[in-house]
Formats: sequence, structure tokens, C-alpha cells
Amino acid sequence: MNWVVLGLAGLVEIVWSQSIKPTENFTRLWPTVLCFVLGVTAVYLLSRAMQTLPVGTAYAIFTGIGAVGAIGLGIVLNKDPLSVGRALALSMIVGGIVLARVTNPE
Repeated sequence: MNWVVLGLAGLVEIVWSQSIKPTENFTRLWPTVLCFVLGVTAVYLLSRAMQTLPVGTAYAIFTGIGAVGAIGLGIVLNKDPLSVGRALALSMIVGGIVLARVTNPE
């Protein structure tokens, strides 16, 4: 179950990463409130997953999910460039996430 919670934490982190820009340097109240709520929610879910998962594994997977999701959304929504290097980096992150999951003793 904690793997599911960790995955959910990663998904919330992706949404959180996209909520930062609309705050306009934290000068807009409601986008800022949403940003903080999402950040706290992501960390709370991560902390729940860490109750049984190794801290290093959980954090690496959490940040990996967030990084891949943030870059992916940047490419799709913001037309960020996708180069061969970025694609290779993303595939390595995904490979690391998968390897960390399948080699975990739990």
C-alpha cells in the first residue's frame, strides 16, 4: 500500500511543480495558497510512505516521479524543447525509478 501512497505523492508533486508559476513570485493569494497546500500534501504523503519504505528509496522515487512529470508537462503544456539529451536523461530517470522499485527487498 505504501508504494501506492508514494506514487500518489509523486503525482501531487507534479501538480505542485506546475502550481508555482501562477503564484507570480508568491504575490497572488489563491494560487499561493494552492501551491502551499499541494506542497504540504506531497510531503505528507511521502512521509506516510516512508513509514515502511527505506527513506533513500522513497525519496529518490518521489523526486524522480516529480522530475519526469514536471519535464513532461513542460514539454506538452509550455512547449519546452525536447532534445535527444533530455529524452535520454528522462529515460535514465525512469529506468532508475523502475530499478529502485524492483530491487527493493519489500
